[in-house]
Amino acid sequence: MGNEIRNQRIKMIEELRNNGFNPYPYSFNKEMDVEKIKLKFEDKINPGDLLENEVFSFAGRIMTIRTHGKSAFIHLKDDTGRLQVYIRKDKIGEEKYDFFKKFISAGDWLGVKGFPFKTKTGELTILALEIELLSKTIRPMPEKWHGLKDKEIRYRQRYVDMISNDEVIKTFRTRSLVVRYMREYLNERGFFEVETPILQNIMGGANARPFITHINAFDTDMYLRIATELHLKRLVVGGMEKVYEIGRIFRNEGVDYKHNPEFTTIELYQAYADYNDIMELTENVLAYIAKKIHGTTKVMYDGKEIDFTPPFKRIKMREFIKEHLGVDILEDSIETLDAFLKEKGIEVEIKEKGKYIDELWDLVEDKIVQPTFIIDHPIEISPLAKKHREDPRLTERFELIVNGTELANAFSELNDAIDQLERFKKQEELKDLGDDEAQVVDYDFVRALEYGLPPTGGLGIGIDRFAMFMTNTTTIKDIIPFPLVKNVKFEDEEAYLDEEHNG
Repeated sequence: MGNEIRNQRIKMIEELRNNGFNPYPYSFNKEMDVEKIKLKFEDKINPGDLLENEVFSFAGRIMTIRTHGKSAFIHLKDDTGRLQVYIRKDKIGEEKYDFFKKFISAGDWLGVKGFPFKTKTGELTILALEIELLSKTIRPMPEKWHGLKDKEIRYRQRYVDMISNDEVIKTFRTRSLVVRYMREYLNERGFFEVETPILQNIMGGANARPFITHINAFDTDMYLRIATELHLKRLVVGGMEKVYEIGRIFRNEGVDYKHNPEFTTIELYQAYADYNDIMELTENVLAYIAKKIHGTTKVMYDGKEIDFTPPFKRIKMREFIKEHLGVDILEDSIETLDAFLKEKGIEVEIKEKGKYIDELWDLVEDKIVQPTFIIDHPIEISPLAKKHREDPRLTERFELIVNGTELANAFSELNDAIDQLERFKKQEELKDLGDDEAQVVDYDFVRALEYGLPPTGGLGIGIDRFAMFMTNTTTIKDIIPFPLVKNVKFEDEEAYLDEEHNG
């Protein structure tokens, strides 16, 4: 059925061209979008009223067509919403109306010039005075799209998902607003946006497995960055006191509802600040964005009200784990922690304290719902954070947890070059033991620290994860326009879709 319609439309395009008509014109003067039309006229018109002096043009994709002899109702969709258009033969002319009936189908892009009115049922509608075909589609509209069992097809063919589901476009527009307001907040406070390399000789700034690529010009392997941290801190060493970067990060890790191997973060660094200053900045910027988008700092997420109103709760990691699990991550021995985890059915392969702390934290993270700063992480799991001023076993680090998900990670930055080199070497020992997520020694970064990094606070926020909360989206794949999914042969997917269409 799908191929039959496709072939018919290809013949229709040939007929249009043979008659001297271009089915793909170059431009159209769209004066208003659906959102602006509704804002301007929805409350201005009563049922039956016609505003004949308010003529304007707009355009969109035809979602539905209902013909009634010498007239037709269609719904046009743009990226702000849907709007009904009334097409009458006596208004657009016999030739144009016959053209409409013969050549225009659901799915086509159409330009319309007309004026607004309301039908007797109160629906805001545009009475068309002129119409123009802007793009003739070949494939039929995906009427049964929501019935597809394979969700991954929606992600592979996101363009079709967006045609069928208005909420998808709304989600991506909101995600864009998250980034816009993040920039707005920081720019107004004197931060400068910068760009750092995606291709790197040494992976660093996080504990993660990298993607490896090859550069032919130098005949050497390189890594896609797993963090922007170390290059941004080099800029602070060089004298830029407030910097941030919003960019893609690549980690060769698993895929689940809150992990995608390619994702977006913002990292920022502020000279003369510590993690207390960064906590305040974090809660304020997230509250600012929530209020700009929703008009309030309280949002609904997965059936729960999440309150981003500052100040957020602060809890020490050691105390939280001790309260919920009864173990002390500072005082208890590795043997004690090992025995405890074995009782939970967890076997830690690398017998190093940081690995045990990570496993223990995983057991309690999901107990946090409201935005909460988990502070003062042990030094074993924080190789880039400054030692705590009151307890050298700890670091001045925090993670922001919301609904069991890490949303942000930050520290008072380690600016002691000698201490940093020692930490890197301990990470390298872990790598030798088989930890392929451990960091390596970045001697150039240590050299940069030797030139002097001022007291600095740093922060990383997962843009995709925060956007999930702003859109009530419970899987990261729905907030990323093109998430990573398994590759499928084009022919196999076409056959599957044709079978679904014929249903």
